[in-house]
Amino acid sequence: MNADEISLREVRDSDLPFFWSHARDPEAQRIAAFTGEYHSDRELFDGHWAKIRANPDILARTVVAGGEVVGNAAVYGPPDEREVTYWIDRAHWGRGIATAALAALIALDPTRPLYARAAADNTGSVRVLEKCGFVVTGHDRGFALARDAEIDEVTLILRAG
Repeated sequence: MNADEISLREVRDSDLPFFWSHARDPEAQRIAAFTGEYHSDRELFDGHWAKIRANPDILARTVVAGGEVVGNAAVYGPPDEREVTYWIDRAHWGRGIATAALAALIALDPTRPLYARAAADNTGSVRVLEKCGFVVTGHDRGFALARDAEIDEVTLILRAG
């Protein structure tokens, strides 16, 4: 799939069932590691997205590839701590979609620096972030709900320039 077929748009009500389906994938959860209770409870999921959509400080977008809803991406947090997050349906991994979506997202939000976190062993996500200009700045440990364990994570930063 080429980057021209990948776009971001505002989140619509009709996107939420796709997001729910993507979020419930146990293998994707395991790889992402840092999930929330809302990844397994539809009511919590709906509440989570209602808060996101109601918050004007969160830039949330639906990722569309080839006309299909394949994920979501967002920038959130206060100006000096803005962080990126994204979730792409596992069926679409390895096609450059996450990289193109993240590049488009960071182009929409001029705030720098931007931060990111990823499970240290989630090499695909770390690679996506690095392709978009993020640099690993540290290592930490955190509790990963999807693995029910404390795991290594990397912290990354995208600086101006």
